[in-house]
Amino acid sequence: MRGAQSAKWVAGAAIIALAATACGGGDGDKKASGPAGGTFRLGITEPVAIDPYNTQESEGALVAHNLFTGLYSATPDGKLKPALAESFTTSDDGKTWTFKIKAGTKFSNGEVVDAESFIRGWTRTVAKASASDVAYPMDGIVGYKELNGGTSDKFAGLSAPDANTLKVELSAADFEFDKKTVHTVFSPVPKAAGAANNKAYNDAPIGNGPFKMEGSWQHNKSITMVRNDDYGLEKAKLAKVEISILNSANAATLEYQGYQAGSFDWARMPTPQLPVAKAKYSAKKQWIEADTSGINYLVVFNQNAPMNNVDARKAISYAIDREAIAKGVFQGMQKPATSVLPPSFADTYTNNLCTSCIKQDPAKAKELAAKGGLKPGTVLDFGYNTGGGHEEWVQAIAQQLKDVLGLEVKLNGKPFKEALAQQQDKATAGIWRSAWGADYPTPDNFLFPLLDSGSINEDPATGKAQGDNRGRYNNPKFDELITKARATKDPAARAAVYKEAEKIAVEDDQALIPTWKRTQYRLANTDKFSNMAMDFFEDPNLAEISAK
Repeated sequence: MRGAQSAKWVAGAAIIALAATACGGGDGDKKASGPAGGTFRLGITEPVAIDPYNTQESEGALVAHNLFTGLYSATPDGKLKPALAESFTTSDDGKTWTFKIKAGTKFSNGEVVDAESFIRGWTRTVAKASASDVAYPMDGIVGYKELNGGTSDKFAGLSAPDANTLKVELSAADFEFDKKTVHTVFSPVPKAAGAANNKAYNDAPIGNGPFKMEGSWQHNKSITMVRNDDYGLEKAKLAKVEISILNSANAATLEYQGYQAGSFDWARMPTPQLPVAKAKYSAKKQWIEADTSGINYLVVFNQNAPMNNVDARKAISYAIDREAIAKGVFQGMQKPATSVLPPSFADTYTNNLCTSCIKQDPAKAKELAAKGGLKPGTVLDFGYNTGGGHEEWVQAIAQQLKDVLGLEVKLNGKPFKEALAQQQDKATAGIWRSAWGADYPTPDNFLFPLLDSGSINEDPATGKAQGDNRGRYNNPKFDELITKARATKDPAARAAVYKEAEKIAVEDDQALIPTWKRTQYRLANTDKFSNMAMDFFEDPNLAEISAK
């Protein structure tokens, strides 16, 4: 999930070592669910999409995950949890998956959810005309290239032997394919969805989830969901969820102020307010914090100067003092990252994998910069999305690069949609801030979209990178290891291959630059609601919350 356009790291512009606040865990009120009813209120910034064919960041995913139910979901700690899949079988070669789908469930318009509705949804996502930025989890299904390339309008690898059986043929073995179906792009859709350019459906998706839309998405204003009383699994307790769409320039401040005023029941906070908020609300059991399955990092555009050699990329990484920024800008509430895979993926996490990330080393940075052509005065473009509160830490890194390497860093702030578009441009050079949160619980969800050449997905006509490998990293050995990992049936052996692949990309090639781990903080109104927690996607567990 392209990360956190609305994460707010607002602090003083200078790097000042502020006292870190201890981070005691709180996980809300776990009392038994109360009676059905109640309206839950929260704020987000404007999503890119809430229709699952192109839901690509945290704001839209919050909505889509509650409007749609797929084959599987994930528990907060990353365990696979069956949803509409009652069972599955896998062929010995890992290429054929057959899912039995729960019979008798419906979309909120009364249409039956069956195998054909899954085929319809997946085909709609991958179709060339959809231009989906998040079709990549399906790239291993037979017929993906033809459908995505526009030479076919059918998804050859999908079939329905009967109404409640979905058969999936893969072009190569993938023993973790079931985990990928947690992603919202694997949602079923009704016939009413039509093609992906159906604006009426884009703004008011008809789903099969625990909630349904009340009216349409009021762009830059609001989204309202109500309980789906015909939901085929355990029904939600809440009657309504009211989502206010906030100004992205100060959304976290507005969330925090709204929570304090009683108009929101869930909120993020500006970083400077975290210590005060924790002291005030943890005693009330309204403080939630979690180390989540995500990573903050710098995209480096590997194919264009000056970042088109490993020495230059490592020089940039060595020049950054992550500890100083963590203590100063983030007030001790974020931790430096030294890998791409997060600690929550215990089987594959390697602490201090990225040697250049462990500690700032000005001498090493200068030595590598000289070898890599980063002479003092070299111009380095540094892009970031505005309105996300990233300005302060981006400025801090820019100053460090100037102080250590003498670079002329040109900050390039753009609104989120424009930022994504520029990252896709083949001519883009330099570095760009980014973040990634897991869409499904496997290392493949980080390594393939961010680093595999198959996720560049370049448009032949425009050169636009339609996949999430925006840095256009391309190492055949890395790609081979991802393919090998997918084809490895034994989980422990598969984890070892993923670790080998990460080492090549992050330590050997410095294909991207890890910056911070992902620790999230929320306020939750436990005076009015029970069973509140942060889910796998860093959102409130709306389908499980109940009013007191």
